[in-house]
Amino acid sequence: MTFIGWTQIVLYCAVVVALVKPLGWYMTRVFSGERTFLSPVLRPVERGLYWIGGVDERREQHWLTYAVAMLLFHVGGFLIIYGLMRLQALLPFNPAEQSAVAEDLSFNTAISFITNTNWQNYGGESTLSYLVQMLGLTHQNFLSAATGIALAVALIRGFSRSSMRTIGNFWVDVTRCTLYVLLPICVVYTLFLVWQGMPQTLGAYVDATTLEGAKQTIAVGPVASQVAIKMLGTNGGGFFNANAAHPFENPTALSNFVQMISIFALGAALTNVFGRMVGNQRQGWAILAVMGVLFLAGVTVTYWAEANGTSALSALGLSGGNMEGKEVRFGIVASSLFAVVTTAASCGAVNAMHDSFTALGGMIPLINMQLGEIIVGGVGAGLYGMLLFVVLAIFVAGLMVGRTPEYVGKKIEAREVKMAMLAILVLPLMYLGWTAVAVVLPSAVASMANSGPHGFTEVLYAYTSATGNNGSAFAGLTGNTFFYNLTLASSMFVGRFFMIIPAMALAGSLAGKKSHPASAGTFPTTGGLFVGLVVGVILIIGGLTFFPALALGPIVEHLAMNANTLF
Repeated sequence: MTFIGWTQIVLYCAVVVALVKPLGWYMTRVFSGERTFLSPVLRPVERGLYWIGGVDERREQHWLTYAVAMLLFHVGGFLIIYGLMRLQALLPFNPAEQSAVAEDLSFNTAISFITNTNWQNYGGESTLSYLVQMLGLTHQNFLSAATGIALAVALIRGFSRSSMRTIGNFWVDVTRCTLYVLLPICVVYTLFLVWQGMPQTLGAYVDATTLEGAKQTIAVGPVASQVAIKMLGTNGGGFFNANAAHPFENPTALSNFVQMISIFALGAALTNVFGRMVGNQRQGWAILAVMGVLFLAGVTVTYWAEANGTSALSALGLSGGNMEGKEVRFGIVASSLFAVVTTAASCGAVNAMHDSFTALGGMIPLINMQLGEIIVGGVGAGLYGMLLFVVLAIFVAGLMVGRTPEYVGKKIEAREVKMAMLAILVLPLMYLGWTAVAVVLPSAVASMANSGPHGFTEVLYAYTSATGNNGSAFAGLTGNTFFYNLTLASSMFVGRFFMIIPAMALAGSLAGKKSHPASAGTFPTTGGLFVGLVVGVILIIGGLTFFPALALGPIVEHLAMNANTLF
């Protein structure tokens, strides 16, 4: 651990915090239907889309109608991606002449991209055509990200409204998010990435001759446009198999830093949107503080573990930390920071192989995902996940003082607590359940590259990543089998939609309640006590649900690799 390393981490945090207010202010205006500097250009386009779709932007929806519209929207997205992959060989923009993708892999990938997971059981440059990458995957990167933000805004309206039956209009929210937030940023972002050396072309793969005289085919394509929304929308699906470790997806240290910023930018700014819409920005800063405490704790442990390495590495003469699986152009600090950022958000992009991290260094990304990815989290998904924990924390506070708990003027009662717990408990049910099946099924065990605790962690990480809609992998598990394609797809589906439905029910319940002004007995929710309470509730609930399985993998492996030091 070095001064320069910590300087990079502090600079990263400072830039993210600096973006919170301006982005929060802008997004609040967008979702409130107010005029922005882009309105003269985009407002006619927005109206045209409503006219084509038959949408009345003034008509709002009940929470159930909002949720049904969202589900139907994703059915369409699934059919588009699945159809494109199955018909790939017959479609244009396929210079490498990629064949049709198998049924089970197409199913897994379609579920993966509509759920904002972007788990990839394939190598992009060796499996998919340009058309599928653009029309299938990139367009869903926009729409799944817009859906997450729209759902977060709908839940915020539940807290900010009083005695109302509606929480907004799904079609309007998704349209405005895509037009006014995601597309403008991605246009500028894509140009920046091209400047940094990222390909953006429809030309064929390039043939080159190596120094040894051998022929090498270099894959290129419309990479920059996919990477921009992949990072901004916390999607994480790479154009290439090596993801952000590939020099064409992450060419320089500057592109690496900006990509990490973009992963957190919108998710962090949504806390400010929450504060503005409930009429108290300090509420948003308190939620961001909870996220910040958990994030910095994770970064500290991961950086320390990777910078110190293990006694097993030292015995081989490999001092100076663990550089296995890391790019030299990023080093230990940027790789460790990226690993925590991508799993604190539900991004899943990787610039180093998590399978090669030390046991404790790889444990932190696993913990980030198993906590529900509420440490900033996916765009929108992180905020509504965090608000579920806030509801539980307020309920606990109410029990301790013997009065009905309140949060931003809304009484938190049995219905709200039940919905919050239902959404949270569905996650460990999926990743612990499927892991238990996979480690006793011979065909599933055969996909593990390692035995013992590390192999167990590979499987647990895969199902945790899928259920948490993250998409990163330990990279030691062969996931492209019939069993893993179907079970991982089911984990992604349940992890996304079985959390969304209770969250929307919570939004509808809160919107229908009357707002109550704060009194002398109201628990303050903008100070350090509230931040500590929420952090404690997250760790306690998270620990009760995942720690028994977690300890069996990384911690046992850590003890084994440091046996000489410990004993």
